[in-house]
Amino acid sequence: MYKILILAVVQGVAEFLPVSSSGHLIILGALIGEFSASASELGESPTLEIILHAGTLGSILVVYWKRILNLLTSDRRVLPLLVIGTVPAAVVGLTIKSQFSTLLMNPTLAAAMLLVTGGMLVVLGRLSPREGCYTELNWRAAVIIGCFQAFAILPGVSRSGSTILGGRLLGLKNEDSVTFSFLLAIPAILGASLLAVKDIWEQAKAGVPLEYSITQLAMGAAVSFLVGIVALTWLIGWSRKDRLHWFAWWCFPAGLWALYHFSGSP
Repeated sequence: MYKILILAVVQGVAEFLPVSSSGHLIILGALIGEFSASASELGESPTLEIILHAGTLGSILVVYWKRILNLLTSDRRVLPLLVIGTVPAAVVGLTIKSQFSTLLMNPTLAAAMLLVTGGMLVVLGRLSPREGCYTELNWRAAVIIGCFQAFAILPGVSRSGSTILGGRLLGLKNEDSVTFSFLLAIPAILGASLLAVKDIWEQAKAGVPLEYSITQLAMGAAVSFLVGIVALTWLIGWSRKDRLHWFAWWCFPAGLWALYHFSGSP
C-alpha cells in the first residue's frame, strides 16, 4: 500500500508540474522494483496508472470548475475545439499502445524524453509575452495543440509542458495556455478512466482477482487528487510569473541520472 501511495504522490505532483507524470511513474516503478521484485509491476500497471490519472482529473474539475461551467454556458464554442484537439492523441495513443505497448513502459526511453521535456521548457522560457485568449482559438490551432498533446504519449514528455508550449507558440498568454492545456486533458483522462473502471467492474463481476484491491486503488486516487490540487495551484501561480521554464533544471539532471542508471553503465 505504501508503494502505491508513493506513486500517487508522484502522479499528483508530476501530472501538473511540467515534468511528466508518466515518465516519473515508470522510472520510480522500475527503481522500486530493483529493491522489491514483487513491486516491480507497480510502475508497469496500466490500470493503476489510469486510476491515479483519474484522481488528478478530479483536481482539474475542482480547480477549474468555473471555467468548465462557462464551457457549458457562455463559452460553448470551445467544446468542439476540445474534441478536435483530443483526436490526435487518441489516434496516436491507440496506435502506439496496440503496436508498441512495451515501449511505453521503458524507463530508458522515459529518461531520454525527460531531456526533451527540459529542452521544451527552455524554449518556453525564451518566448516573448503573448496576449491571445483560448476562447479565440480556431480548429486549426486546436489540432496543432492536440498534436503537441499526442507527442506527450511518449513517457517522459510532459503533457502539460508540451501543450502549454504549443499554446504559447500559437499566441496564447501564459494563463490561457495553461487553462486550455488542462481543459484539453479532461476528455482524454475521462475516457481512459471510464475504460479502466469498466474493466475493473467486469473483472469483479466475473470473479477474476483484481491486480489491486478496490481500497488500494481508491486510496491511490484520493492521494493523487489532493496532491494534484496543490500542484495545479502552484503551476497556475508560477505560469503567471513566467517561471515554468525553471522546471527544466529538474528534468535535465533527473533525465541524465536515470539515463545513466538504466542504460547499463557501470
